[in-house]
Amino acid sequence: MPITVQSIAVLQQGTPSKMLAMESDLSTFPPFQRGTRAEFLNFFVKTVTERTGLGQRAKIEEAVAHVFVRADGLAAVLVSEADYPIRTAFSILNRILDEFSAKFPQDKWSSLTPAVTSPQYHELKTHLNTAQDPQSADPFMRVQKELDETEIVLHKTIESLLASRRS
Repeated sequence: MPITVQSIAVLQQGTPSKMLAMESDLSTFPPFQRGTRAEFLNFFVKTVTERTGLGQRAKIEEAVAHVFVRADGLAAVLVSEADYPIRTAFSILNRILDEFSAKFPQDKWSSLTPAVTSPQYHELKTHLNTAQDPQSADPFMRVQKELDETEIVLHKTIESLLASRRS
């Protein structure tokens, strides 16, 4: 079963935090629960952002969220399953925050809403889709997987060489 990422959000930290962009994939939930789940995610990512200090990263265990709030108050939250790799989550969040701040300067954040940013920042949906497979979302995990596969092939080759020398 694939590891799922339910939501990725970009917010401006404050009290209350302001939602700037959000993409969710609630296809794993029954249709009649999706509205309630979307409301919960909206509330949850705002609350988590408000409670995370500037310049901090955190993993919230209760609902499994990874949050990163930059020193300038721009924050990103990734809500996933419990076994989602932490390194991959923060790699994705870093990438999203860099892209978002390059596309939308800080002086424009006050006028942004998800309805405004969604058509202009379609990369967030792409990040959500890519994040469903942690191996493809994080280049270091991809390289580690290739190294592990190479190591297995190398061990088998050495074993077969040793077996052929014995006979």
